[in-house]
Amino acid sequence: MENCDRSLKAQMCLFQPPTTWVDPPRTPAASRFGSNRRVNRTPYTGRRGVHADSTSVTGLPVVHHPAYSAPQLPSGHRFPMGVFGRIHHLLLQEGLIQPTQVHCPAFLPSGDELQLVHDAQYVDRFCTGTLDAELERRIGFGEVTRQPILIERTLAEVAGTLHTAELALQCGLACNTAGGTHHAFPAYGSGFCILNDLAFTARNLQRRGAVQRVLILDLDVHQGDGTAAIFEGDDSVFTLSVHAESNFPYRKQTSDLDVGLPDGTGDEAYLRQVGDVLPSVLSSFRPDLVLYDAGVDVHRDDKLGRLALTDDGLMRREMQVLDTCLAAGIPIAGYVGGGYSSDLDVLAHRHSALHRAALQMWQDYKL
Repeated sequence: MENCDRSLKAQMCLFQPPTTWVDPPRTPAASRFGSNRRVNRTPYTGRRGVHADSTSVTGLPVVHHPAYSAPQLPSGHRFPMGVFGRIHHLLLQEGLIQPTQVHCPAFLPSGDELQLVHDAQYVDRFCTGTLDAELERRIGFGEVTRQPILIERTLAEVAGTLHTAELALQCGLACNTAGGTHHAFPAYGSGFCILNDLAFTARNLQRRGAVQRVLILDLDVHQGDGTAAIFEGDDSVFTLSVHAESNFPYRKQTSDLDVGLPDGTGDEAYLRQVGDVLPSVLSSFRPDLVLYDAGVDVHRDDKLGRLALTDDGLMRREMQVLDTCLAAGIPIAGYVGGGYSSDLDVLAHRHSALHRAALQMWQDYKL
């Protein structure tokens, strides 16, 4: 699996990677929220690739990697590869965040690590650019899937998702500018998802003892079928998916809780459904961490969505989800998930609702 090992070097990051390594804090989440007291961080040198800033975090952590938007897809391709860089640029341009708040993962996952959730043969074929035509077709990127730049981009996204979760455990709340590849199964990718970053992150943190129970909250318009399949029968990870019932994937998997919505569901009905299920799951399952897929393809103008949320509805959703988790004392890591539009600036603005809401929650909870 050497081809997967750290092939994208830390110096490619536009941001200085941290140099002091720390173990994710084990302090109960409830004691971290609603207080100005910072969590004490102890030096950690044992686990390769686990890191956080050596100084106190003074603002909402936002994870970004320049590789997120590096691959070039054929003209007219439906997947908006360039939007992740646009999100990062928008957040900085509008002064929502400062460069010091941007964190870049310093290491990529190895092939052996990816086998926490993926089959060894699939990992090897992807990392060596030797997937067959059928697997490439199912993923949706065609021959670009074999290019080193897309392989490195995929690994960087997995690394960024993990780092976002690490920062959420450290601070209570963190957001990524990408992430949420929920259609990837153990032995194949699907729907523009190659490796399941959410599943990998949950398993990685569990293996290290950083968490025991993880809630994967998937509010993308498409069911998180790959994630559901990976964790089927696993009581330590709860998969909750609220999605358009008639949309892709047409052959649904079984999440721990699926809420399939009819086409055209608007703001009020949607928010009511989320409000009905999320608090009860938090109360009964009691996760140590929430991984939140905040797909904006629920928007009424999304090219691949069938629901009807407005810009206001998206913002209300993000505030509702983040506030519900933080009020329960549970750290939450936010990922942008899916969203489809030919206008990348419009799409980036929709995605930024997650970060805008997180900034407000950061202030309200004095994180």
